[in-house]
Amino acid sequence: MSGWWMTVGSGARPTGGTGSGRRPRARFRVVALPHAGGWPSAFRSWWQVLPEDVECVVAQLPGRGTRINEPLVTRVEPLVGALVRGLVELEPLPYAVIGHSFGSVLGYELTRAMERDGLPPTLLAVSARQPPCFPSEPPFAHLRSDAELLEHLTDMGGMSPGLVDRTDLVRSSLRAIRADLEAMETYRRPLFGIRVPIVALGAVDDPVVVDERMYLWSLETSGGFSRQTFTGGHFYLYTPANAAAVAALLVPGLDHPRSEPSLPHPLARRS
Repeated sequence: MSGWWMTVGSGARPTGGTGSGRRPRARFRVVALPHAGGWPSAFRSWWQVLPEDVECVVAQLPGRGTRINEPLVTRVEPLVGALVRGLVELEPLPYAVIGHSFGSVLGYELTRAMERDGLPPTLLAVSARQPPCFPSEPPFAHLRSDAELLEHLTDMGGMSPGLVDRTDLVRSSLRAIRADLEAMETYRRPLFGIRVPIVALGAVDDPVVVDERMYLWSLETSGGFSRQTFTGGHFYLYTPANAAAVAALLVPGLDHPRSEPSLPHPLARRS
């Protein structure tokens, strides 16, 4: 199952390989889950800001990259099951989880599953995705036409405006994006949250996510909670400066920027 996770370096490589992304003396691991349709290369900027003793592994879902010909998966549960099986095959290391947009849903459910198995991360960071208490509602993005979906992605900053009329060039990417959007938009809040601390991350200029809602991720943990805001739109997380700031929140021993106090929320659900 190691094909579900790839290390990030000068080029994304399978975790079982000996490519430039591997850090055999790593003391800590960042487990990253990108946005809908995202490839592991989305987190390439993180390789540039992480220290030599920190490894970054990124989820690669079917239908993209080296898995372009594999069947797409349109529900969260089977995706998380496979991601968990792949993660436990890696060399044991303390780790933190970060998910961006759709990746926040996967990261939250991955954390829940790993916690149930007695292998929880030290921290879960959720980025640019409203909390599960705000489920997706119609009209759903995954049901839009290719042209409508391209226009939506362009408005978000996730697609070059020059590609709006070139569905022939982006058809395979749209298939993966649509599958991930369907998984995200059919996902519903679980009965129980987690004990792992959560840090909620977002951009004040995100055109998709209401920044004030990010605080309600505090309802999903009985552990500590903090919140940090940035600028840079929906995909702010992938710029080197923001990547460095967020990495400092996740990795022990790095300088931490100021954030809101970490404390249990009085209404947090108990796991």
